[in-house]
Amino acid sequence: MLSLCIRVRSSAGRGTLAAVVLAAAAITAGFPLSAQEYPARPVRILVGFAPGGGIDIVARAIAPRLTTALGQPVVVENRPGAGSNIAAEIAARSGPDGYTLLLGSIASLAINPSLYAKLPFDPVRDFAPITQAGTMNNIIVVHPVLPAKTLKEFVALAKSRPGQISYAHPGVGSSAHLAGELLRKAAGIDIVPIPYKGGGQAIVDSLAGHVPVFFASVPVVIPHVRNGKLKAIAVTTGLRAAALPEVPTVAEGGYPGYEVNNWYGLVAPAGTPRPIIDRLNRDASAVLKTPDVVKFLGDHGHEAVASTPEQFGAHIRSENAKWAKVLKDTGIKAR
Repeated sequence: MLSLCIRVRSSAGRGTLAAVVLAAAAITAGFPLSAQEYPARPVRILVGFAPGGGIDIVARAIAPRLTTALGQPVVVENRPGAGSNIAAEIAARSGPDGYTLLLGSIASLAINPSLYAKLPFDPVRDFAPITQAGTMNNIIVVHPVLPAKTLKEFVALAKSRPGQISYAHPGVGSSAHLAGELLRKAAGIDIVPIPYKGGGQAIVDSLAGHVPVFFASVPVVIPHVRNGKLKAIAVTTGLRAAALPEVPTVAEGGYPGYEVNNWYGLVAPAGTPRPIIDRLNRDASAVLKTPDVVKFLGDHGHEAVASTPEQFGAHIRSENAKWAKVLKDTGIKAR
C-alpha cells in the first residue's frame, strides 16, 4: 500500500490534495483491479514445436476449454526452432500481464540451460510457474525397412554399421534427443541425430523411411505403431507406457538405470501479478482434471497432471539440477 503524507497550508492546496489522494487510490487499486478484470483480450499459448507434436497436442486439447473458463479466446501459437528456445525467449520477453503464456517442456525449462553454452533466458529467473500440465513417455520406433524388432537387435545392427544409421528427434535439447544420446553412450553405438522442428515434421520422414529410427513422444507415433507402419522397440521411461503396455523399457532391454522422462507445464513471464497466476492455475487445473481431457490425453500417451505454482516451481528447479549433472557427466552438448 502506497501512503502519502502531505501538509496543506492553504485552501488553494486542498484541490491539489484531493487530486493526489485520488491518484494514490488509483495506484494502490490498480494492480488488484487489473487482476480482477483479467482477461480483457485474447490469451496466447506459445509452443516451441511445430504442429502435430506431443506438446502441441496438449496445447490444442486444453485451449478450447480454457477459452470457456476465461471467457476470452485462448490461441495456440507455434514458434518452433532452436530446441524450443525461440518460443521460450519470446515468452520470457513478453509483458508480465498474463496474455502470453508458454507451454514449456523439459527441454526449454530444464535441459537447455545446461545443453547450450548461452541462453537468452533463464527458466528459473524469467518465468512464473502456473501449473505442471502432464507427462508423456518417449519411445524408440523403427521403420519396417530396418531389420530390427527388438532393442537388442537394433543395438547389434547399429554396432555393425557405425555412423550409418540416423535417428530423428523433435528438436535439439528435447527429452527425445537426450534419450537418443544417452542410449548412444550407454550401448556404445554410433548413431547420427537428425533434428527436426517438432515431432509432426519428423514423423513424415520416418513413415517414408527416409530416417529409419525415430526417438519420439508416444502421442506422435502411437497410431502408426498400432497400424503397423512403425515398430516400437522400447520406451525410455522407467515404467512401460499405459497406452502401449506391450512395449518394454530400455532398462528391461539390457540397460538398467536408463530412464528419460518427459514433462511439460504452463508458465508466464516473471512479474505476472499473483492474482493472475492464481486465476490461470485454478482454471487450467480444472481443465486438466476434466474427465474427457484426462481420457483424450491418456489415449494419446499422456498423463494429465495439475499442481500448484509452488510445486511446479520446485519441480523445475529440481530438474535443472538433475540435468545439469547428467549433461556434465556425459559430456553431451548441442550439436
